[in-house]
Amino acid sequence: MRFVFSVATGVVFGIGIALSGMMDPAKVLNFFDIAGAWDPSLAFVMGGALAVALPGYRLALRMGGPMLANRFDLPTATRPDARLIGGSAIFGIGWGIAGFCPGAAIPALGTMRWEVALFLSAVIIGFMLRRMAFPAPRPKEIPR
Repeated sequence: MRFVFSVATGVVFGIGIALSGMMDPAKVLNFFDIAGAWDPSLAFVMGGALAVALPGYRLALRMGGPMLANRFDLPTATRPDARLIGGSAIFGIGWGIAGFCPGAAIPALGTMRWEVALFLSAVIIGFMLRRMAFPAPRPKEIPR
């Protein structure tokens, strides 16, 4: 059942990315070009995502637990640290250079553009290098 919901969520996300035009890196890059051919459509897409996510999170957190998992997997950190700030900077720089967000690039694979495949290959290599350089800490055992 989790697989079905995962696929359905991915399909809805992909359709939303396609309908909003965010598979086109020019739209993203034009959002950052404030002094030139500025395109505010990315701000509307982000605003729409917040309009759905905020009430969704409030509703989900009122539930006793998730329907398809043992617990909610929420961040435990309460303050930004160097890893969060550094990762955010790398993400933003990559997004600004390439015009692709990793999540939006996945449905953009359907456009059969070589730039999308190159970008996603670079993202995967980056994930692998990060795991080698900074292995994830092992989760602590929770006494029962």
